[in-house]
Amino acid sequence: MNGQPMQLGDSTKARFAAEVAKYPADQKQSAVMACLAIVQQEQGWISAEAEEAVASYLGMAPIAVREVTTFYNMYNQQPVGRFKLNVCTNLPCQLRNGQHALEHLCHKLGVDEGGTSADGLFTVQKSECLGACADAPVMLVNDRQMVSYMSDARLDDLLATLKESVK
Repeated sequence: MNGQPMQLGDSTKARFAAEVAKYPADQKQSAVMACLAIVQQEQGWISAEAEEAVASYLGMAPIAVREVTTFYNMYNQQPVGRFKLNVCTNLPCQLRNGQHALEHLCHKLGVDEGGTSADGLFTVQKSECLGACADAPVMLVNDRQMVSYMSDARLDDLLATLKESVK
């Protein structure tokens, strides 16, 4: 971190204030996750400068914000594609082709795990348990939409649908 937080726009500050207002005045740091989500929604990822801005706004040490950002895999610590595909590879999903689903996506998109496709549309990465073991293999699209029973054909259909949505 360079010690220089980015400047927050008025609309971002207003969104932060709405989240902070949900907590007692002496506990505004409780809004850290919501504020990080706002930054990510607006910028696509959370830079060190953004962490410092959140820390400054909430009156926290920057390292405390960094701990939150690095603990949860829903926060992007580097730029990602328009569609982030998190494939569960924990043991129950492994037993039902979770690793195969990850490898299929990587092969289809020409990326390594954690990489972004050449067209900038897709980032593929492993995920911790998504809590839908019986529906494996499962994955999360953009940290919001869970999809289940992801056979090769369903994965291919999903990629085609997502590509079509940006035309």
